[in-house]
Amino acid sequence: MKLTLPDGDKLEIEEGTRVIDIAYDIGEGLGNATVGATLDGELLDLRDEVVDEGDFEIITIDSPRANEIIRHTASHVMAQAVKRLYEDVKLAIGPAIDDGFYYDFDLPKSLSEENFAEIKSKMEDIVEEGYEIERLTMDAEEAEEYLSDKNEKYKLELLNEFVSEGEKEVSFYRQDGFTDLCEGPHLRDTSQLKHFELLDVAGAYWRGDENNVMLQRIYATAFAKEKNLKEYVQRKEEAKERDHRKLGPELDLFTFHPELGPGLVYWHPKGTEVLHQIKEFWRAKHRKAGYEFVSTPHIGKSDLWEKSGHLDYFREDMFPPMRESNQEYFLKPMNCPFHIQIYQSRTRSYRDLPLRWAELGTVYRHERSGVLHGLLRARGFTQDDAHVITTPDQVKEEVTGVLNLTFDIMSAFGFNDYKVALSTKPEKAVGDAKRWEEATEALRESIMDLGLDYEVEKGEGAFYGPKIDVHLEDALGRFWQTTTVQFDFNLPERFDMTYMGSDGREHRPYMIHRALMGTLERFFGLLVEHYKGAFPVWLSPVQVAVLPVTEDNNEYAEKVAEKIRNEGIRVDARTGTDENLSREIHEAQLEKIPYMLVVGDKEEETGEVSLRLRTEEDLGPRPLEEFIEFATEKIEEKARL
Repeated sequence: MKLTLPDGDKLEIEEGTRVIDIAYDIGEGLGNATVGATLDGELLDLRDEVVDEGDFEIITIDSPRANEIIRHTASHVMAQAVKRLYEDVKLAIGPAIDDGFYYDFDLPKSLSEENFAEIKSKMEDIVEEGYEIERLTMDAEEAEEYLSDKNEKYKLELLNEFVSEGEKEVSFYRQDGFTDLCEGPHLRDTSQLKHFELLDVAGAYWRGDENNVMLQRIYATAFAKEKNLKEYVQRKEEAKERDHRKLGPELDLFTFHPELGPGLVYWHPKGTEVLHQIKEFWRAKHRKAGYEFVSTPHIGKSDLWEKSGHLDYFREDMFPPMRESNQEYFLKPMNCPFHIQIYQSRTRSYRDLPLRWAELGTVYRHERSGVLHGLLRARGFTQDDAHVITTPDQVKEEVTGVLNLTFDIMSAFGFNDYKVALSTKPEKAVGDAKRWEEATEALRESIMDLGLDYEVEKGEGAFYGPKIDVHLEDALGRFWQTTTVQFDFNLPERFDMTYMGSDGREHRPYMIHRALMGTLERFFGLLVEHYKGAFPVWLSPVQVAVLPVTEDNNEYAEKVAEKIRNEGIRVDARTGTDENLSREIHEAQLEKIPYMLVVGDKEEETGEVSLRLRTEEDLGPRPLEEFIEFATEKIEEKARL
C-alpha cells in the first residue's frame, strides 16, 4: 500500500501495519513522539492498523491535533481517580470536547469543587505510575458479560446501542486495573499526560433527557504544554467574570425565575432600555435597506404546523398544544408559516418581487431544562427574523444585500472579526437539483464578490436548502454563530407559493430565511460578555449619572439632569441618597455608567460640570453645553466611551 505524506512523498507499507510501527519505520525520534495519526483527515489511534491508502499524517505530542488524544486519556485517568476515591461509582460517558473533556458519574456522594484537590492528586498519582494503556476488543456477548459483572448499567445501555447499530465487536482501553468501554484514541501510557486542570462540576441528565437520572459531570481540560493550559485557565476565569448570567442580575438588566418557569427571561427596566435601543437601531437599518415590517400571532392551529411540516420534524421541541372545541393550537416555534399566509393573501406578480418582510417575532421552544443556558438557550426568545421572496434572477443581489446589511449592523455593535461558512446539499434533501445548484452558487458568488474568506461545510445544509452562517469573534476570541442566510425549497412547495411571471404563467418563487443577530436574547448575552457589561455609550441603559457633592447641590444636579434629558440622553440624578461622593462615584462605576458628572458649589457658580469616566479618568470641569455636545457626538458615533 502507498500512503501520501504531508510533503507529497509516497510511503509504501504493508497493509495492516500499525500507526506506531509506521512512525518508527520513518524514524526512532518520530516514533517516540507519536500519539496518533490522521488518514484522509480521520483520527487514528497509534494502535490502529492502516488498511486503506490515502493522505497520512503522524500526530506527535506537540501537534495541535494531539489535544484530542490527550483529553481522551485524561478523561479515563479522571474516571480511574474517582473510582479509587469513592465507593459505588458507576461510569456514564467521558468524551473529549472542543476545549477539554468531561466525565459523567453516578455516585452517592455529592461532588463539589472542594473535591477537586483530592481528585487531581489521585490523577497525578496515576500519571506518575506511568501505566501502559492497552486496547482490547470483545464481541458483544463478552462485553455484555464483562460490563454486567462490573455493574456498569450505563455502559451496558451504550453497548446495546452499538449492537443495534450493527457493531459486532467493541473496543475497551485498560490502564492498571481500570478498563473502560471506549473507541479511543489514547496515549501510549499515563505518564504522557502532563498538564491538566479540573474546572467545574454540574448536574447532567443521562443522555440529556430530563426524564432520566441526574448524574454528576466534572468538566476539565488538558494540554500538551503547561503554557497553553495556563492561558486557557486564565481565559476561563475571565469568561466567568464576563458570564451574562452573573452580570445580568448584578447590573439590574434581567433575572430568571426557574421556580416560575425555566428558560424564561424577566427583563428589568435597564435591560429593557438596552433591548429598545437594539430594536430601534435594527428597524432603522432594515427600513433603509428596503424592508417592510410585519407582525404575526403567537399561536396557530395544528393544521398550519402540519402543512409546514413542523409537527412532523419539530414536535418534540414545541410546547404541548392548547385545545378548544377539539382543535389544537400550538405556540409558534417559527415565524415563517405566518409570513407565507400574508404572501398568499393576494395574487403576487413578478413586479411585486422581491418582497423583504421583517419581524421581531417572539417564538417558543420547549427546550429540555438540562440544556437551558441563560439568554443563550431559552424557551421564549425573539428572532430578528425576515423572509425575502424573490424571482430566480434576483437571488444573488438579495443575498449580497443581506450580507452587506449583516456586516453594517455588526460593525455598529463593535464586531469586525468573523468566520463565514457555506453549507451545501446533504444526502437527504428536498427540492429540484437544479434549484439547489443555482441557490448554492448564488450564495458562493455573493461571498466571493464581497471578498470574504469562507469555509465549505459539505453536506451540512438543511434538508430544505443551502445556507451561509456567520460566526462573530468576541473579546475573548470565542466565536458565536449569529447570522444565518438560509434557502428554503420546502415551504414554497408545501404551501404552493406562486407568482405570475412576465410570461403570464405561474412560477415558484425562491424563499430566503435570514436572521442577522439570531435571537435578541442570545445577542444580548453576547454583548454583555463581549463588553463585560460596560456597553458602548449608545447602548448603556444609563448614559450619565449626575452626582451632587452635598445635599445643597441637589437642586442644581436636578437642573443639569433635566437639560441633559431634554437632549435625549439617558441620565440619572443621584439626589435621593445619603451616600458620600466617593461612594456614589464607586457605585456608578460598578454600574458601568459611561459618564459621571460631579456638581458642587464651584460648578453651580460657573454653570459647569466635572466629568469623570467609568474607567476612573477625571477629565475635569467644563461647561454643561460642551459636555452635552461631547456626549451627543459619542452617542451618534456609537463610540465605546
